[in-house]
Amino acid sequence: MTHHNPLPSPAVGELFRSAFRAHPAGVAIVTASGPEGAVGLTASSVASVAVDPPTLAFSVTGGRSASVIAAAQSIVVHLVGAGQLELARTFADPAAPRFTQDMDWGLLPTGEPLLREAQWALRCDIIHRAPLGGSVLLAATVLDIRANPGASAPLVYHNREFHTLLETAQAMG
Repeated sequence: MTHHNPLPSPAVGELFRSAFRAHPAGVAIVTASGPEGAVGLTASSVASVAVDPPTLAFSVTGGRSASVIAAAQSIVVHLVGAGQLELARTFADPAAPRFTQDMDWGLLPTGEPLLREAQWALRCDIIHRAPLGGSVLLAATVLDIRANPGASAPLVYHNREFHTLLETAQAMG
């Protein structure tokens, strides 16, 4: 026997948003090449799913960049730190110019846009797409990883704002 759960009340939706605003998340910038060139967006939903094979997941919602990324075969997930705060802000603002001459970026030999200043760049193939509500949940297998050694403190997204963990890093160092 299957049970059909009714849709949650609007109050649950508001509490859901509040709960996740209070839950800090790491910051990533996801890039892809589309028909009109490079696209990218800032994501706080990136999660490690499996180590063997290395797999991650994240969701995208609305917008041209999100649509191109959701349809792409391959992407680059850039895990960024406090040193890339302005880059994260730029890719979070749909109106901000991206992939400008001032940004240190280029195309990988496989065609995906690479933001060279990111601490980690994970080149991935998207292996699963699941439309959920107004979002698309994407699962991707990691094919290649480029590390950019540096001592940048963590960058997190909490309560609709970016925060660095410099104080914690200094206190523990």
